Amino acid sequence: MLVLALSVCLSAAPAACKDVNLTFMADNATPMQCIRMGQPEIAKWSVSHPKWTVKKWRCVPESRLSKSA
Repeated sequence: MLVLALSVCLSAAPAACKDVNLTFMADNATPMQCIRMGQPEIAKWSVSHPKWTVKKWRCVPESRLSKSA
């Protein structure tokens, strides 16, 4: 499963940042499909979280995400 890993910061406090993971891709999706289809998903997330600004993002396999926290 591919995950969109976002780094987001509060618009009013740019030093207050966090990581957000959006899972939306099926097991058989390619990284290129994730990149292409990820942009509209990020836009949807941004609209529903107006206090946050996406600073960077990437597509990663779910297995590579840190399990800590």
